[in-house]
Amino acid sequence: MTAAASVEAAGGRHRGDVRPPGEPRRIGYLYVLPGLLVYAAFVLVPFGHTLWISFHAWDGITPSAWVGLDNYRRVFTDPQVRETFTHALVLVLFYALLPLVLGLLLAALLSRMRVRGISVFRAVLFLPQVVALVSVGIVWRWILAPDGPLNEGLRAAGLGSSARPWLGDFGWALPSVGLVGTWVMFGLAMVLLVAGAQKIPTSLYDAARVDGAGPVREFFVVTLPGLRNEIVVVLVLTTTAALRSFDLVYVMTGGGPGTSTSVPSYRLYTAAFQTGEAGLGAAIGIVLAIAIFIVAFAITRVGERSST
Repeated sequence: MTAAASVEAAGGRHRGDVRPPGEPRRIGYLYVLPGLLVYAAFVLVPFGHTLWISFHAWDGITPSAWVGLDNYRRVFTDPQVRETFTHALVLVLFYALLPLVLGLLLAALLSRMRVRGISVFRAVLFLPQVVALVSVGIVWRWILAPDGPLNEGLRAAGLGSSARPWLGDFGWALPSVGLVGTWVMFGLAMVLLVAGAQKIPTSLYDAARVDGAGPVREFFVVTLPGLRNEIVVVLVLTTTAALRSFDLVYVMTGGGPGTSTSVPSYRLYTAAFQTGEAGLGAAIGIVLAIAIFIVAFAITRVGERSST
């Protein structure tokens, strides 16, 4: 007679009534309830309220009026609002792709050679991640000022023709902000990718070299496949940071000159708190949140499929 049968016989109960030892399963919900309440209070309820505001025309003070999908229609048809999403996509190049490429190059380099003081090197490059972005923006605004250290250095090197008001130039303002984002995100990408490269078995590199693989082929057949999961994490984190970027734009350019550096988060801020268009700001926030979710989900799915 089995143990379950013994229990059934002893208690006179059916097999489906037999529970594993320990506390009842429902008690588990009580353990997650505090966290669920906090999440609902600070995430779900504000999100629902923002969604409700997005269907209204509201200046933040007077009673609101129901306008249906008009605010969402403006998000997709207003050239100035659409322009902010284009700027966010440009920042993805600087926030995500450039740090990823630089991090992969560094990981490939470290896979072939030992570098003394690598811990100090990583700590220095990771430093921008632990500094408040507002402080980063203030420092770089000073560096990129017309009479700042960068232009003074160019003039001292005889390259005065290249000096310019980097943050006041319509063509250079957005790339300048983007390059600061590259400087901030590179440390995160570097730490994740280098840590991932260190867990790749050295026997794989030895086997590749025995087969006559050079540095380039070794990178594509060993390093790159071995860093697939780390690449997905880097892309999700940095792309999300690019799409919701606000701090650097607010501190360095204020969205200018004109609207050449305005991004969705900054347009949301001006609509909600400066121009009395809280409904439009809420609609931009909802669209931005959905876009970030779709991009993060797509990157994760592509990473999972490529690993199978």
